[in-house]
Amino acid sequence: MKKSKYTEIITEASTSEKAPAGAAADSALGCASCAPRVTAAEEARANAAEASAAARAAAEACPYHIGIDVGSTTVKLAVLDNDHNILWAVYRRHHADVRATIIEVLREAAEAYPAEAMTIAITGSGGLLLSQWLGVAFVQEVIASKTAVETFIPATDVAIELGGEDAKIIYFDHGIEQRMNGTCAGGTGAFIDQMAALLNTDAGGLNELAADHSTIYPIASRCGVFAKTDVQPLLNEGARREDIAASIFQSVVTQTISGLACGRPIRGNVAFLGGPLQYLPELRKRFYETLELTDEAIIVPENAHLFVAAGCAIAGVGEGAAPEKLADVLVRLEGLGDMQGSEVVRLAPLFANDEELAEFRARHDGERVRRASLADYRGVAFLGIDAGSTTFKAALIGEDGALLWSTYASNKGDVLGCAKAAVAELYQALPSDPATGAPLVTIGHATVTGYGEGLLLEALRVDSGEIETVAHLRGAQEMLPGVEFILDIGGQDMKCLRVKDGVIDHIMLNEACSSGCGSFIESFASGLNLDVAEFAATAISAENPVDLGSRCTVFMNSRVKQAQKEGATVGDIAAGLAISVIKNALFKVIKIRDPHDVGTQVIVQGGTFLNDAVLRAFEQLSEVNAVRPDIAGNMGAFGAALLARDRYEDMRRHTEGVPLSPDVGPKVFTSGLLSLAEIEALAPTHKTVRCKGCSNACLLTVNDFGRDPATGVRRRFITGNRCEKGESLGTGTEKSDVPNLFEWKSRRLFDAYEPIPAEDACGTVGIPRALNLYENYPFWFTFFTKLGYRVVLSDPSTKKTYEAGIESMPSESVCYPAKLSHGHIMNLLAKEGDDAVDFIWMPCSKWERQEDETAGNHFNCPIVASYPEALRLNIDELQEAPVAFVAPWLPYHDKDKLKERLYAELTGTFRDEVGAHEFPITQKQIDDAVDAAWAEDEAFKRDIRRKGVETLAWMEETGTRGIVLAGRPYHQDPEINHAIPELLTSFGLAVLTEDSVAHLGQLERPIRVVDQWMYHTRLYAAAKVVTQRKDLDLIQLNSFGCGLDALTTDQVQEVLEAAGKVYTVLKIDEVSNLGAARIRVRSLLAALKDQADREAEAAADAAAEKRGCPATCIDLNNLDKLVPASFTEKADGVVAAAEVEQREGASTEFERVQFTEEMRDAGYTILAPQMAPYHFELLVPIFKRAGYNAVLLPSVDHGAVDAGLKYVNNDICYPSILVTGQIMEAVLSGKYDTDKLAVLITQTGGGCRATNYISLIRKALKSVGLGHIPVIAISFKDLGEENPGFKITPKMLYQAIYALQYGDLLMMCLYRTRPYEVEPGSANRLFDYWMDACKHQLQRGVRQSEFRRTVRRIVEDFDTLPLAGEGTKPRVGVVGEILVKFHPTANNQIVDVIEREGCEAVVPGLIEFFLFGIAGGIFQQPIGKSKKSALGSRIGLAAVKKLRKPVNDALEKSARFHPPADIYELAEYAEEILSLCNSMGEGWLLTAEMVELIRSGCPNVVCTQPFACLPNHVVGKATIKELRRRYPESNIVAVDYDPGASEVNQLNRIKLMIAVAKANLAEKEAEARAARDAARDGAPEDPEPVAEAVEVETTEVAR
Repeated sequence: MKKSKYTEIITEASTSEKAPAGAAADSALGCASCAPRVTAAEEARANAAEASAAARAAAEACPYHIGIDVGSTTVKLAVLDNDHNILWAVYRRHHADVRATIIEVLREAAEAYPAEAMTIAITGSGGLLLSQWLGVAFVQEVIASKTAVETFIPATDVAIELGGEDAKIIYFDHGIEQRMNGTCAGGTGAFIDQMAALLNTDAGGLNELAADHSTIYPIASRCGVFAKTDVQPLLNEGARREDIAASIFQSVVTQTISGLACGRPIRGNVAFLGGPLQYLPELRKRFYETLELTDEAIIVPENAHLFVAAGCAIAGVGEGAAPEKLADVLVRLEGLGDMQGSEVVRLAPLFANDEELAEFRARHDGERVRRASLADYRGVAFLGIDAGSTTFKAALIGEDGALLWSTYASNKGDVLGCAKAAVAELYQALPSDPATGAPLVTIGHATVTGYGEGLLLEALRVDSGEIETVAHLRGAQEMLPGVEFILDIGGQDMKCLRVKDGVIDHIMLNEACSSGCGSFIESFASGLNLDVAEFAATAISAENPVDLGSRCTVFMNSRVKQAQKEGATVGDIAAGLAISVIKNALFKVIKIRDPHDVGTQVIVQGGTFLNDAVLRAFEQLSEVNAVRPDIAGNMGAFGAALLARDRYEDMRRHTEGVPLSPDVGPKVFTSGLLSLAEIEALAPTHKTVRCKGCSNACLLTVNDFGRDPATGVRRRFITGNRCEKGESLGTGTEKSDVPNLFEWKSRRLFDAYEPIPAEDACGTVGIPRALNLYENYPFWFTFFTKLGYRVVLSDPSTKKTYEAGIESMPSESVCYPAKLSHGHIMNLLAKEGDDAVDFIWMPCSKWERQEDETAGNHFNCPIVASYPEALRLNIDELQEAPVAFVAPWLPYHDKDKLKERLYAELTGTFRDEVGAHEFPITQKQIDDAVDAAWAEDEAFKRDIRRKGVETLAWMEETGTRGIVLAGRPYHQDPEINHAIPELLTSFGLAVLTEDSVAHLGQLERPIRVVDQWMYHTRLYAAAKVVTQRKDLDLIQLNSFGCGLDALTTDQVQEVLEAAGKVYTVLKIDEVSNLGAARIRVRSLLAALKDQADREAEAAADAAAEKRGCPATCIDLNNLDKLVPASFTEKADGVVAAAEVEQREGASTEFERVQFTEEMRDAGYTILAPQMAPYHFELLVPIFKRAGYNAVLLPSVDHGAVDAGLKYVNNDICYPSILVTGQIMEAVLSGKYDTDKLAVLITQTGGGCRATNYISLIRKALKSVGLGHIPVIAISFKDLGEENPGFKITPKMLYQAIYALQYGDLLMMCLYRTRPYEVEPGSANRLFDYWMDACKHQLQRGVRQSEFRRTVRRIVEDFDTLPLAGEGTKPRVGVVGEILVKFHPTANNQIVDVIEREGCEAVVPGLIEFFLFGIAGGIFQQPIGKSKKSALGSRIGLAAVKKLRKPVNDALEKSARFHPPADIYELAEYAEEILSLCNSMGEGWLLTAEMVELIRSGCPNVVCTQPFACLPNHVVGKATIKELRRRYPESNIVAVDYDPGASEVNQLNRIKLMIAVAKANLAEKEAEARAARDAARDGAPEDPEPVAEAVEVETTEVAR
C-alpha cells in the first residue's frame, strides 16, 4: 500500500526522514506495529517523568513553600515549612483590585522572608492568568483543597467549602468526586454579605444576631435577589432581626445541600472549610442541625480559611514548582504594567465627546417639578408616602400641585421607624402662627403606596392606600401630559407601564430575578469602595465599557472579576454595568423587539435613574430622549400626594350640597394621620404565631399598635399569611363566599375517594401527590381499588416535604413541582400501620389524553413524562426499603393499548413488586378496572366543566368578575401556588381553573406555536374563552425554570392582547413572598376598572351578540349542552369555529407563509443557521445541487446572542436564542434582499422545545415587519407545514447520509490526532484538505464506490500522520444537547479548552442522533408504537447500516481508530440505566453515549446542556449517580450553558474534572509501572514481553 501523496504534502516539512513504504501496511496489522509506537510513547513518558522528578526533587529540597489563593473576594497567602506547619499567613479582601492586593501581600511576605528562596504556587478563581503572566506554577483549586484535606484532616469523608461566590462539596469516601455551584451563586459568601447589608450590619454582625434567634422563617437562597424579596417584607413587617439572621444562614444551608449535593447524600465525617464557615459559627450550627451531625462527625480545622492556600503550597511542591526569592517575583509583578486581556468584549463609550455630555446635561437640567416654599405656604396640603422595598420617600404638595417638601432615605430595614421619623420631621417643618402656635398648614389627606402600605395604613392611620403602579402613573402624567411609557427602576423591582389614552395598557414587572435593579448597583459600588455618585461619575468618563451580559447579577460579578483580571478600569466596569442594567430592563423584563416600541413620550423614574450613566445607556439603547424628573426617586410619593389631593377634592365635592348643622363651623376635612405626640408615643409590640386557618400553618407576624382611643378597638397589622384567613385573626371577618374552583377541585380530586379498609385489601399501593397525578389520580385510585388494593396518598405538600427530599435532587435548576415529588416519595416510605405501602405507583407517560383533535399532538412535558425515572435513580432509600417503586411507561392516552400494557406490567415485569403472584390478575380484571377508571376520569372532568359553567352563570347573575388562574394541574398544590387563589378571592374575584372553561373555546388554527403539549392546548383554549367574555380575565401561573412556558406565555399573551385583554403572568417557585403577585393583581384590577369605561369593549360586544356563543350567555337549564359527556368534545356551538361569530380582531390564526415553486425558480436565497459546523458545511452543497440557493450562516458571534435575546423570550433555551439570533442578525444585516429571502430550519417534532424553532423565528420576523419571509421546516414528522417549492427527495437523503458520515469521520480523526501532532497545525491542514475534497464530491453527487475509496484514504492519511506520545493524555468525552454539544459558540469552545488543558477530546458523532430518531418505532412499543412502525424502523436502520459499512470497515483496519458502537448496542447500554421510552430531546441516546465512552476507556465526560434543558434533567443529570455506582472510575461533570452563564465558573468545573482525570491516569500509570517493575524483578532474564503486554494494555485503555 503506497503512502498517500496528500499526507506527504502536509507532513514533508515535519519529518526529516520519509516513513518506509510498508509502514502504513504494517500499521494495519495491529499488535506487531504497536511495539515501535509504545516505545516512542514510553520514551516520551520517561523523559517527561525524569524532568518532573528532577523538578520535584529541587522543590522538596527547598525549606519554605508559599501558596497564594486568589479568590473572588479575598487573597490568602500561607508560608509552610517541610513539615507542613503554617509559619506565616495573611487573609485580605481585595475589593476587586486583585493586582494591588497581591503586590501588597507579597511585599509583606518578602519583608518577613527577605533572603530565603521558596517554591511558589498560585490557585483560585483569579489566579490562572496571574500565574501565566508571572510564570509561576498554577494548582487547580479543588486539587489544592483535596491536598490540604488529605494532609491535615485525613479522616474527612465530605468537605463543604464556601467561598466568596463559589461553593463546593468534595466527597472523599469512594475516590474523589466534587460538586461546584454552576448557574447560581446563592448561598455563598457574597450572598451572605448582600444579606448582611440589608440588616445594616456585616457578616460578623449577622452571626451575633443569629445566636439569639427563636424562629426560622423560610427564605429563598436560590438567588440573593429572591432572598431579598423574602427578607425585605419580613423587615417591613417588623420581624425580629435575630430571627431573620438565623433564617438567612438556614437558607444558605438549604441552598448548599440542594444545589450541590444533587442527589448524593452527605454522610460520615464532614469538614467545614472556607472563610464564611471559619468566621461564622452560627452558620456552621445550622449545617450541624440540618445534616444531623454528631460531635464526632464534625471537623472544623484551624485555619480553615487558609486551607486552599496551604494545600496549594503542598501541591505546588508535587508539581515541581521552581524555588525562587519573593523579591524576584515582586519585581516581575510590578513590571507587568496594565495588562489588558482579551476575553471580555468591550463596548463604545457612553459619550463620544464632551459636547454630547454637555448637551445631555443641559437637556436634563430643565426637567424640574414646580416647587413652592413650605414656610410661606398657607392652607391645606396633601401628603404622599412611598414606602419602598429599600427606601422611604414622602412628598407634600399644595392645592396647586406645587411641591412643598420631600424626603428620600434608605429605610435600613425598619419601615415603621423610618416613617415615624419622616412624618415627625414634616410636622416640625410645618409653619405655625408664632403668636398662638396654631398650625398654618393642615394636612387634608394622606395616601400611602409601596411595599409598606398595609403596615403604615394601620400604624400611622394614613387615610388611603394605592397600588404603586397607579401612583407612578399619576406622578408621570403631572410631569409629562400624554406620557406613553414609564420605566421605573427601583431598589429591587423594575416596573414598566405602557400607557394608552391615559390608562395603563400593559404592565411588566421583574418576577424572578432582579438583576440590574438599584440595590444591585449600590452593593456593587460599595464592593469597589465607591458611593453611587462616584460610581456614576467614573462610568461617564470610561473609554471602553465592559460587556457584562444581561443575566444573573452574581454572574455579572464573575464577569466583572474576569474583566478586572484583564486590567479593566473601575470606570469601564461601572459603565458596563449601567448598560447591562438597561439591557436587562429592555430585553428581559420588557422584552422590547424594536426600540421604537417605547413611543416618544417617555418618562424614567426611580432612584436608579438619578445615575446619569444608567439614563444615558437607556437613551442610547432605546433611541429616544427620555424625561427624567429631578425627583426621579420620589415620583411614587409625588403621585401619591396628587392622588391624595384628588381624593380630598372628591370628598369635598360629594359633601358640598349637604347642609351643616348650626353648631359646626365651616367644613374643613383634615387627615386622620396620627399627630406628632401620638407618633412619638407609638410603641408597637411584635409576636409570631402559627395561623390555624388551614394546613399551611403559616408563620404570622402580629404587630400590635395598642387600642384606638376613639373606638377602643386594638389596631393590629398581621403578615406572613398567604391568604385572607390569617388577616382576620381577632377581627372576625367572614371567609369570602366567592367561588374558588382551586379549592373545589382539590376536594373533588382527592377528598372524594375513600380507600378500602386494610383488612379487605390484597395489598397497599402508595400514590405520590405530585406532577400529573393532580390530573390522573381519579383514574389510578379507581383502577387499583377495583383490583382490590388499598390506595394511600402522600400527605399534602409543605415546606417540610421539600426539605425531606432535598438530598436526592439531581438537578438544582429543575422546577419546584418536580423537586417536591422527591419529598412525596419519602413521605410514602415513612407511612406506618394500615397506611404502610407495599409499593409506590408513579407511571411515566409520554402522552396525556387528547382533548382537542385539532391540536398537533398531546405530549406531556419532558419532566412530567419521565421524572419518575429520576426519582428511581436518585432516592437511595428506594434501593434499601422493602417498598418497591413501580414506574412503568404506559400508553395512557389509548384505552385498548393501556389495557394490554397494564396486564403485561402487572403480571410480568412488576409481578413480584405488586404482589400479583399471590393473587393472579387476569386480563379481564384489568379490562374491567381500566373501564371503570376511564369512566371515573370522564366523570371527574365532567364535574369540573359543570362547575366552571355554573360559576360563569353565578358571575353573570351577581355581576362579579372572574379570573381564570391558568397553569398546569399540579399548580393545584397550595405549596406550589402559594395561596394565590385565596389572594384573588380576597379581592372579591371568582377563581376558575383552565380546565373548567377550556371546553367552551375553540382556537382558529394554525396558531403561531407548534401546539403539541396537552396541558397547553387547554391553556390556549381557556385564553380564547376569556377573550369572548367581558367578566373574565386570565392570570397565568408559571413555575420558575419551566422551559415550555417560555413558549406558552408569549402565545397566551398574543391571544389575549389581540382581543384587547390585559395579560398577567405570575412566576412562582420555592419563594412564597406574594408582594409581586399583589402588585400585579391590583394593577390588573386598576387597569380593568379603567378599561371598562372604554367604548371599544362595547363595539366588540355588539359584534359578538349577533350570534350567541356558549361562553357568553349561559342558561343553566341547558347545562348538558354546555358540558359534553366526554372530555374529548367541545361544548355545542364551538365545535366548528364557523358556528361562533367571534369578536372582531380576536382570531388566533397565525399566517404561515409558504415557500412556493415560483420562489425556488426565482432563486430565493435560503438562509440556514449554523448548528454543527463540520456537518452543516457538508450539507449545503447537496441543497445547491438540488437547485436551492442555500446559504449557511457563518459561525455565531456574540452579536447573534444579543439579537436572539432581543427577539426571543429570554427564558427559552440557549439553542433557540442562538438559532433565532443568527437568523435575525443576517436578515437585518442588509446583505440580503428581504423580498427574495427564505429561512430553513430542521425540526425534530418531539416533545422538547426545539420543535418550536419555527414559531420563534416567525414571531421574530413578524416583529420587525418581515412576516412575509417564508420559514421552511425540515422534519420527518407532520407539523402541519406546507411548502410546495421545497421537497427533500430520496436522492438528497442518500447524499445527506454520506455528508453526515464524512462529518463524523473527519471530526473523529481530527480530535484523535490533533493533541499529539508532531508538527503544530498538520492535523488541521489535513482535515481542511479532506473537508474541501468532500464538499466537491457532494456538489456533484457521491457514489457508493467513490465514498468507499474516499473513506479509506481519509483513514489511511490520518493513520500515517506523525504523532508523538499518542495515548498518553487523558481522554475527555463531550455529550449533551445536540446543538450545545457540536456548536463551539454554544459550548464556549469546549474542545479547545480540553485540548489546551493537555487532554484529548472525544465527541460522539451526529449520525447517531438521527439513528436514535429512526429507532423510536422499535423501542417505544410499550407506549403504543405499532408493530408496523417497528418494522419500518428496522428497515431504515438496516439501510443506514449498509451505507455505513465502508466507514466501519476502514476504521476496523486502522491502528488508530475504532468504529463507533452500533445503535442496538447503544440501546443495550442505555437500558441498563433507564427505559428506552425516554425519547424527548436526546433521550436515552445521551445516557448510552456516556456508558459507551466509559466502557471504551474514556471515563471522563462533560455532559453539556442549555440551562434548564428539560429532557436533560432526567437523561443527563439524573443518571450520573447511577453511572458512578456502576462504573466507579467514571468522572462526570454536568455543565449548563446560556448567555449569562459565567465562563469562569464553567472553566473551573471542567478543569476540575480534568485535574481528577489526570490524577486517575497518573495512578493507573504508576500501577502499570509497579507491575512492570515487579515482573522485572521476578524475571530479569526476559523483561521484554511483560513490559510489552503492560504497555499495550494501557494503550488499549487510553484509546
